[in-house]
Amino acid sequence: QLVESGGGVVQAGDSLRLSCAASGRSFTPLAMAWFRQAPGNEIESVAAISFMGANTYFADSVKGRFTISRDNDKKTMVLQMNSAKPEDTAVYYCATSRTTINASGSRGGYDNWGQGIQVTVSS
Repeated sequence: QLVESGGGVVQAGDSLRLSCAASGRSFTPLAMAWFRQAPGNEIESVAAISFMGANTYFADSVKGRFTISRDNDKKTMVLQMNSAKPEDTAVYYCATSRTTINASGSRGGYDNWGQGIQVTVSS
Protein backbone atom coordinates (compact mmCIF):
# COMPACT_ATOMS: atom_id res chain seq x y z
CA GLN A 1 0.00 0.00 0.00
CA LEU A 2 1.20 3.50 -0.84
CA VAL A 3 0.09 6.58 1.03
CA GLU A 4 0.84 10.12 -0.13
CA SER A 5 0.96 13.10 2.22
CA GLY A 6 1.96 16.74 2.20
CA GLY A 7 -0.36 18.12 -0.44
CA GLY A 8 -2.27 21.35 -0.08
CA VAL A 9 -2.58 24.89 -1.35
CA VAL A 10 0.44 27.13 -1.84
CA GLN A 11 1.13 30.34 -3.67
CA ALA A 12 3.26 30.59 -6.78
CA GLY A 13 6.92 30.64 -5.85
CA ASP A 14 6.42 28.71 -2.63
CA SER A 15 7.72 25.26 -1.79
CA LEU A 16 5.86 22.07 -0.98
CA ARG A 17 7.06 18.66 0.13
CA LEU A 18 5.21 15.52 -0.86
CA SER A 19 5.88 12.23 0.87
CA CYS A 20 5.03 8.68 -0.08
CA ALA A 21 5.13 5.82 2.40
CA ALA A 22 5.04 2.19 1.36
CA SER A 23 3.74 -0.40 3.77
CA GLY A 24 3.85 -4.15 3.82
CA ARG A 25 6.54 -6.36 5.32
CA SER A 26 7.19 -8.29 2.11
CA PHE A 27 6.88 -5.27 -0.13
CA THR A 28 10.17 -3.85 -1.36
CA PRO A 29 9.66 -1.08 -3.90
CA LEU A 30 12.31 -0.93 -6.62
CA ALA A 31 12.03 2.16 -8.81
CA MET A 32 9.73 4.82 -7.38
CA ALA A 33 8.11 7.74 -9.12
CA TRP A 34 5.68 10.61 -8.99
CA PHE A 35 3.05 11.22 -11.61
CA ARG A 36 0.41 13.92 -11.79
CA GLN A 37 -2.86 14.59 -13.50
CA ALA A 38 -4.38 18.01 -13.97
CA PRO A 39 -8.10 18.39 -14.71
CA GLY A 40 -8.82 17.50 -18.32
CA ASN A 41 -5.28 16.31 -18.93
CA GLU A 42 -3.63 12.95 -19.29
CA ILE A 43 -1.56 11.64 -16.42
CA GLU A 44 2.07 12.62 -16.85
CA SER A 45 5.35 11.69 -15.26
CA VAL A 46 6.98 14.15 -12.89
CA ALA A 47 10.04 12.47 -11.41
CA ALA A 48 11.46 9.04 -10.71
CA ILE A 49 14.28 7.55 -8.68
CA SER A 50 16.14 4.28 -9.01
CA PHE A 51 16.21 1.64 -6.32
CA MET A 52 19.51 2.78 -4.80
CA GLY A 53 18.80 6.44 -5.48
CA ALA A 54 21.77 6.89 -7.78
CA ASN A 55 19.73 7.76 -10.84
CA THR A 56 16.84 10.14 -11.21
CA TYR A 57 14.49 11.30 -13.93
CA PHE A 58 12.66 14.61 -14.14
CA ALA A 59 10.13 15.87 -16.62
CA ASP A 60 11.37 18.95 -18.47
CA SER A 61 8.64 21.02 -16.87
CA VAL A 62 10.04 20.48 -13.37
CA LYS A 63 13.78 20.21 -13.96
CA GLY A 64 15.71 22.58 -11.73
CA ARG A 65 12.71 23.11 -9.45
CA PHE A 66 11.86 19.68 -8.05
CA THR A 67 14.06 17.13 -6.33
CA ILE A 68 13.33 13.52 -5.46
CA SER A 69 14.79 11.35 -2.73
CA ARG A 70 14.08 8.08 -0.97
CA ASP A 71 14.86 6.18 2.20
CA ASN A 72 14.81 2.44 1.61
CA ASP A 73 14.99 1.60 5.30
CA LYS A 74 11.80 3.55 5.91
CA LYS A 75 10.31 2.73 2.50
CA THR A 76 9.58 6.38 1.87
CA MET A 77 10.02 8.79 -1.01
CA VAL A 78 9.94 12.57 -1.02
CA LEU A 79 9.23 15.04 -3.81
CA GLN A 80 10.48 18.50 -2.90
CA MET A 81 8.70 21.06 -5.00
CA ASN A 82 10.36 24.46 -5.14
CA SER A 83 9.38 27.59 -7.06
CA ALA A 84 5.90 26.17 -7.54
CA LYS A 85 3.91 27.36 -10.54
CA PRO A 86 0.16 27.39 -11.13
CA GLU A 87 0.71 24.79 -13.86
CA ASP A 88 1.95 22.41 -11.16
CA THR A 89 -1.62 22.19 -9.91
CA ALA A 90 -2.72 18.57 -10.17
CA VAL A 91 -3.41 15.39 -8.29
CA TYR A 92 -0.05 13.81 -7.57
CA TYR A 93 0.36 10.05 -7.46
CA CYS A 94 3.11 7.98 -5.93
CA ALA A 95 4.01 4.84 -7.88
CA THR A 96 6.39 1.97 -7.33
CA SER A 97 7.71 -0.88 -9.40
CA ARG A 98 8.39 -4.48 -8.43
CA THR A 99 10.28 -5.19 -11.64
CA THR A 100 12.09 -2.02 -12.72
CA ILE A 101 15.20 -0.92 -10.88
CA ASN A 102 16.14 2.13 -12.91
CA ALA A 103 14.44 5.51 -12.79
CA SER A 104 11.80 5.66 -15.49
CA GLY A 105 9.18 8.17 -16.50
CA SER A 106 7.14 5.50 -18.26
CA ARG A 107 3.82 4.86 -16.62
CA GLY A 108 3.82 1.22 -17.71
CA GLY A 109 6.85 0.47 -15.59
CA TYR A 110 4.94 0.91 -12.35
CA ASP A 111 2.51 -1.56 -10.91
CA ASN A 112 1.57 -0.11 -7.55
CA TRP A 113 -0.12 3.27 -7.17
CA GLY A 114 -1.23 5.49 -4.35
CA GLN A 115 -4.64 7.13 -4.14
CA GLY A 116 -3.32 10.54 -5.09
CA ILE A 117 -3.08 13.84 -3.30
CA GLN A 118 -4.17 17.29 -4.44
CA VAL A 119 -1.64 20.06 -4.96
CA THR A 120 -2.96 23.51 -5.79
CA VAL A 121 -0.69 26.41 -6.66
CA SER A 122 -2.43 29.77 -6.71
CA SER A 123 -1.16 32.68 -8.76
